[in-house]
Amino acid sequence: MPKKLSIIIPAYNEEATIYDILAKVCSVELINNIDKEIIVINDFSKDKTLEIVENYIENNKSFDIRLHNQEKNQGKGAAIHKGIELASGDYIIIQDADTEYDPREYNILLRPIEEGFADVVYGSRFMGGKPHRILFFWHSIGNRFLTSISNMFTDLNLTDMETCYKMFRSEHLKSLYLKEKRFGFEPEVTAKISRIKKIRIYEVGISYYGRTYDEGKKIGLKDGFRAIFAIIKYNIFCRKHLKD
Repeated sequence: MPKKLSIIIPAYNEEATIYDILAKVCSVELINNIDKEIIVINDFSKDKTLEIVENYIENNKSFDIRLHNQEKNQGKGAAIHKGIELASGDYIIIQDADTEYDPREYNILLRPIEEGFADVVYGSRFMGGKPHRILFFWHSIGNRFLTSISNMFTDLNLTDMETCYKMFRSEHLKSLYLKEKRFGFEPEVTAKISRIKKIRIYEVGISYYGRTYDEGKKIGLKDGFRAIFAIIKYNIFCRKHLKD
């Protein structure tokens, strides 16, 4: 029986890009004949995101696409939690609903897992020879700063803790006790996945097609402070990492 990759797409007010990202995800052919399931979590969008996703599913019934609508806006982390709950694949990856990350690179992350080396693979925007849009200097400094603080506590040597592209063996991700509802998901999941005994974490270089705030970028300074809080909280004070 073929293995399956679950692709979780949290979406909030992404009418400008959600169709394109669904088309890109559907067009990807995975290595070793791995199947795909696509799980869209609509986080109570106020624009046409829901309508576009419903129309896409109706017109592309050959693909395994599921839609879950949150009853109220709960944040990216909460949407990811729901996607993890619904996922039935052997592997799980998070895909933002914009076009900053390239789904054609799933195979780059899959390869170390499929070859038996890794349990978790992070896609780093700061290593390798892939294309990177030149944008915000202070964002890049902030990302490296947050990664460095996270590494100090986890004793990992990641270059991009805040990356969206993290691929997990499902049994490991589903075993985690996750709480962060919004943008604290990245440092929390990193802190907790690092505490699983004998976990094998790899990192690969990926491309990054960043967008400006005018183009819909949502993350801001307050999210950076939340990330620092989450790093400290989940590495020092709230160390429970596995479900009961």
